[in-house]
Amino acid sequence: MTRRLSWALLAVLVLTQICYPLTTGETRARLTVATVVLGYLLSVGHALLSRGPRTAAALVAVATGGGFAIEALGVATGFPFGSYDYSGELGPKLAGVPLIIPLAWTWMAWPAWLAATRLTGGDAGGGPLGAGGAPGSGPGSGGRPGGRFPVRRIALAAVGLAAWDLFLDPQMVAEGYWVWRDATPALPGLPGIPVSNYLGWMLFAVLMMSALRPLAGPAVATTDGRDGPMFALWLWTYFSSVLAHAVFLDLPASALWGAVGMSVAAVPLAVMLLRSRRDDRHRSRQPQRPGVDATA
Repeated sequence: MTRRLSWALLAVLVLTQICYPLTTGETRARLTVATVVLGYLLSVGHALLSRGPRTAAALVAVATGGGFAIEALGVATGFPFGSYDYSGELGPKLAGVPLIIPLAWTWMAWPAWLAATRLTGGDAGGGPLGAGGAPGSGPGSGGRPGGRFPVRRIALAAVGLAAWDLFLDPQMVAEGYWVWRDATPALPGLPGIPVSNYLGWMLFAVLMMSALRPLAGPAVATTDGRDGPMFALWLWTYFSSVLAHAVFLDLPASALWGAVGMSVAAVPLAVMLLRSRRDDRHRSRQPQRPGVDATA
């Protein structure tokens, strides 16, 4: 149930995103809103069905609630991102913040956490993208309180989420969905967006990931076979963003910056999943030796 529904939502999300560069104007803005809503339903729904109501509630509180709070603070004061204003193209606003903005934080925060968990040893089994597995704490679960894994996990999840904005902000600014009042200093090739924006993303991502683990409980300390759709979402976001920015959206600089930044979490995850699948196939092809393996 969890995997089937998540895969179905992911398929709809992918189709919606494929349509994005093929449209313009109001249609593109509506697709942007639809994409965020679908992503939000996918991530929160997966958290609920795979980890339970505590995890889903923690995700919504930390990412949706926290995302709205930090955005409202940013619009009102310029801290921590810099001074900016949203246009009216992204739908209704509250305190100057379009209601879909905190949904976007939530959409990508969950796969960022799961990717970091898998990369820091939190695999409870069940294959990279397949069925099986249940939450647990195997030898590599990496969820020990006070150990080194939570710090590494929080850092990696925060970097992965913040690096996503190297794709997101240039794309949204190019569409006119928000504008920066003072865009200096900026990263080379990314005019119109101050460096303070990315530093603000990193700050809030660290706070968010630090709060998610204790609030969500031990269920988020490991990954298993039910998390395949989230890993696929994370990798699709990375590789499709590189392609779209480089080829379809005429944003080569953000394609390069995003490719480098998000690769810290995306590329190792892809390699790990491919190796895990290869090892699973190798084990499944090994014949049992009568009287030895069959009775082991």
